[in-house]
Amino acid sequence: MTLWLVRSGKYGEREALALANGVAVIGWDEMPDLAARKERANLAAALQATYPDEKGKTLTNWESQLWPFAHMMAAGDLVVMPLKTRAAIAIGRVTGPYRYRTDLGDVRHTRPVEWLCETPRNAFAQDLLYSFGSFMTVCRVQRNDAEKRVTAVLEGGRDPTNGAFRQPGASRAAGKGSASDDTIASAEDEANAPNLGEVADDAIRTRIGMAFKGHKLSSLIGAILESQDYTVVVSPPGADGGVDIVAGKGALGFDQPRLVVQVKSQDAPVDVSVLRELQGVMRQYSAGQGLLVAWGGVTRALAKEAQRLFFEIRIWDSGEIVSALQQSYEHLPEEVRADLPLKRIWVLSEQES
Repeated sequence: MTLWLVRSGKYGEREALALANGVAVIGWDEMPDLAARKERANLAAALQATYPDEKGKTLTNWESQLWPFAHMMAAGDLVVMPLKTRAAIAIGRVTGPYRYRTDLGDVRHTRPVEWLCETPRNAFAQDLLYSFGSFMTVCRVQRNDAEKRVTAVLEGGRDPTNGAFRQPGASRAAGKGSASDDTIASAEDEANAPNLGEVADDAIRTRIGMAFKGHKLSSLIGAILESQDYTVVVSPPGADGGVDIVAGKGALGFDQPRLVVQVKSQDAPVDVSVLRELQGVMRQYSAGQGLLVAWGGVTRALAKEAQRLFFEIRIWDSGEIVSALQQSYEHLPEEVRADLPLKRIWVLSEQES
């Protein structure tokens, strides 16, 4: 069994299609049916013919991704798809061969996948997230017993590592599985730099999870809202009647918008009953808008129902919390910044393959 990373668009624009249709999808839609290119030389020639203006190094890189997607993945292999639209990793299992399709809009190259679950990013240790942050669209992930650990997440919900595994950048041992060709893309290749933005966000997410457990997360959310010019009241620990924070604009909080906030700090995704509870509390408090903070993310059913509530309710998962924190960091109280010491750095922007 091999573990593969497959991304569904630079901005996650094909994630919903992949999950809804039980497929892994990639780009290169101008390329013809890859199943007919049974030799790598044929695939290389097709790439050259389709993209004549691209550099040879780029075409070689693309070949190292397209070949395993079309010809090396095997039924039973695991697939991870880091989601751009929320702070989660979709995990699935390959169920069949490559298919060239014309019934999915502009998507052409697919693999049938049984999507098993969506797991919050904070369920994985930093070294795996580092590998999942690869810029590649398709690559093999094998460092530090990655396959066994993803399997453990499927069975138990969390990465079993306790720090005993090697740190990002460590060499990898030869792994067993369906893929053994060293000329395919690998997340651990030294030339395959990770997305540094994702790596940084994951490190911040880990620090928040350690420093703001339980009710402390409500205090952090309250501080972020205060930095956005809300007048905020954070409920004390204990029974809160479904309300962790109330907030309103203006000096006394009487102005619009008026928010009721529920904060769920558990690692597991919350279900649709929490959203409906928030709607009821909003009516009780005569609040026009609600904010559901779900550190462990939300179920797919909740996300679907929340779509029709766009003008009433927002959902913040751990990714949205990190984003809001970064935007307001300079205006947060000193004690919050002491628990989350961050600094701004400048790096060159890398183009994705």
